[in-house]
Amino acid sequence: MADLLQFLVSGITVGAVYALLALGFTIIFNASDVVNFAQGEFVMLGGMITVFALAAGLPLGLAALIAIVLTAGIGVLLNKLAIEPARGAPVVSLIIITIGASIFIQGVAQIVFDKQIHRYPGISGDAPLRFAGATILPQSLWVIFGATAVFVALWLFFTRTLTGRAVLATANNRLAAALVGINTRYIMTLSFGLSAAIGALAGLLITPITLTSYDVGIPLALKGFAAAMLGGLGNPFGALVGGLLLGVLEALTAGYISSQYKDAVAFIVIIGVLFVMPQGLFGRKSTERV
Repeated sequence: MADLLQFLVSGITVGAVYALLALGFTIIFNASDVVNFAQGEFVMLGGMITVFALAAGLPLGLAALIAIVLTAGIGVLLNKLAIEPARGAPVVSLIIITIGASIFIQGVAQIVFDKQIHRYPGISGDAPLRFAGATILPQSLWVIFGATAVFVALWLFFTRTLTGRAVLATANNRLAAALVGINTRYIMTLSFGLSAAIGALAGLLITPITLTSYDVGIPLALKGFAAAMLGGLGNPFGALVGGLLLGVLEALTAGYISSQYKDAVAFIVIIGVLFVMPQGLFGRKSTERV
C-alpha cells in the first residue's frame, strides 16, 4: 500500500507539470488552431533562467519573476516573428514552424547557458515529508499547488473577464470575433505570452525535483501534447485531467513494470487516443454541415 501511495504521489507531481504544459497547448490551440511544439522550450527557459539568475545572486522570488517575464516575452516574439507572418498558411506549415522554433530556442539556450544539468534548492527546502509510509518532497506540494492555482486563475480569467471572453470568442470563430470589434491579433499575442508564462512557471517549479538542462524541452513538449490529446485538445479541464492521468500512468508503469518503459507511455497514449477516441476524454466531437 505504501508503494502504491508513493507511485501516486510521484505521478501526480509529474502529472501536474504535464497538465501545465497541456494548458499551454490548449490556450494557443484555442486562439489559433496551432499546436505549438515549442511549449516544452518555455518550460526549459523557466528553469534555466531561474538557475542563472540565482547564480547571479538574485533572490528566488525575483529570479522566478524575471524567468516568467522573459519567457513570456519570448513567446510573444515567437508569435510576432514566426506565426503571425505565416498567418493563412496551412496548419501543418505552422506546426512545422513551431518545431523549427523549438530547435532554434534549444540551440540558442545551449550557447547562452551551457550543456550542464542544473537544479536549485526547493522553495521550502529539500527535507522530505512522510505520510502513510510514503515520502513527499515539499517541492511536490508546490508543483501541485501551482498547477491548481493556474487552472483556477485561467477559469476565472475566461469566465469573469471581458478579455478572457474575447479569447473564447476568437477560439470559437475568429472571423466573427473580428467583425464584432475584437482585436484578434492582440488575442493571439496574449495567448502566446500567457502560454509561455505558464510554461516558465512549470519549469521553475519542477527544476528542484527533476533538474533541467538546455535539451529537456522536446521530451516535455511531447508529454504535454499527449496529455492535451488525452484530455481533449482545446479543453482546459481536459488538459488538467489528462496531465494528471498521464503522470500517474507513467509512475505506475515505472513502479510495477519497468522504468525503461516509462517514456513509452506518452506515445502509447497518443496512438490510443488517435485510434479509439480522437476527441479525447472531454473533447467535443466536431460536426460539419454540408
